[in-house]
Amino acid sequence: MSCYCGNKIDYQNCCEVFHKNGGKTETAEQLMRSRYSAFVLANGDYLMQTHHSSTRPIKEKKAIVDWAKSVQWIKLEVLETTNGNPNDQKGTVTFNAYFYEHGKVDVIHEKSAFIKENNYWTYLGLSK
Repeated sequence: MSCYCGNKIDYQNCCEVFHKNGGKTETAEQLMRSRYSAFVLANGDYLMQTHHSSTRPIKEKKAIVDWAKSVQWIKLEVLETTNGNPNDQKGTVTFNAYFYEHGKVDVIHEKSAFIKENNYWTYLGLSK
């Protein structure tokens, strides 16, 4: 079975590696994919851990986890990645995340900004 993030390898050899190592990814796209898988699994600890300290929504963690559990995740499409490579300090990933909610398909379309903090890729928020 493919990983939740859409990669053709299984979860244990893909996003689970990052979920277990505290989010130590090589690229911003890997972090984005692992965060999508964390939403699928409602892994709030990982979502908070990999969110940049300046924008981390600690007070919203329970609501985020509750919402992630309330929807049925369908698939992730990565549309574009800009920078975010091992030697970069920042990057963006544009994606569509499809899910079922209240009997209909919906999509989150986002261009996410990622930045390194303490040499780890972190999710900063929406790219401007």
